[in-house]
Amino acid sequence: MSENHYAEFSECGMKPQDVLAYVSGPAPVPAEGEVLVRMMAAPINPADINFIQGVYGVKPVLPHSRAGLEGCGVVEESRADGFRKGDQVILLLGVGSWSKLVAVPAVNLMKLPVAVDPVQAAMLKVNPLTALRMLEGFVSLKPGDWVVQNAANSGVGRCIIQLARQMGVKTVNFVRRPDELRDELTMLGADLVVGENDEDAVKRTLAFLDGKRPVLASNAVGGESALRLMDMLAPGGSMVTYGAMSRKSIKVPNGFLIFKGIRLEGLWVTQWLKHAPAQDIAAAYDKLARLMAEGSLVQAVDTVFPLNEVRRAVEKAQEEFRNGKIVLKMGWSDFLFK
Repeated sequence: MSENHYAEFSECGMKPQDVLAYVSGPAPVPAEGEVLVRMMAAPINPADINFIQGVYGVKPVLPHSRAGLEGCGVVEESRADGFRKGDQVILLLGVGSWSKLVAVPAVNLMKLPVAVDPVQAAMLKVNPLTALRMLEGFVSLKPGDWVVQNAANSGVGRCIIQLARQMGVKTVNFVRRPDELRDELTMLGADLVVGENDEDAVKRTLAFLDGKRPVLASNAVGGESALRLMDMLAPGGSMVTYGAMSRKSIKVPNGFLIFKGIRLEGLWVTQWLKHAPAQDIAAAYDKLARLMAEGSLVQAVDTVFPLNEVRRAVEKAQEEFRNGKIVLKMGWSDFLFK
């Protein structure tokens, strides 16, 4: 265990595949209070792309910045209380998950309460938690309430559909390819799938809801798409923004604020993880991990790449139309979770 392999970059670039390198170096040695984790899998999220581009909320320390903001692994060695060799863990904070081995402060790890498929567990930190906070952190939703979202085919969007179904909450889901995605999203639990560019989409959708407007809107797009969500909201409803896929600002008509009393809020789970009480974080991941383990929360995977093909994987992750997440596999043939 004298050698490590990982992805790093020494300059930011708008094409991450051009600045990333797969390199070797000595294996890290955990300090007191740290845990040595043998990584098993890590997804490539939009945040990872933005991080390498230098436009994310967390900035890389150059040169020789490690890549990867999320992932799952098993404890190889522990110098901290509460962890022992063989524990399955996810990384909560810090960077460098696109590595075979990483030494992590114990406070930045979460031990999973049940065994979860490594690829699914690798995607546990960001998208499922974002969806859970969206549904539990802003509006007191009741069974029968409606939630509307754009980017419903995204990782977060799919999690919102599945978690809302568990809560008895109904979802209106805007996507760009409704005919292609309707059956798939309906099987996940979507109640209504609507095309972003459908003519009179708001009017027709509200007619389907028979006068009951959504009380919560989940916005990952911005621009005109966000205005459509606000238009659908009930008076006093909330729109929570967690992404800006269109890279367009939200220009809010005064009437939405004055006459409808719409509340506008933002969600960044990295910030929540920094400030939330430890018991709240543990409770959230306990709930999500158990749903994953029983198959009630499943995230779509397009392609799994070995770590040494990280540049090809990152390029694939930037393709506009995919059938799920791109995941890096570090190898777990020695670990079986059943």
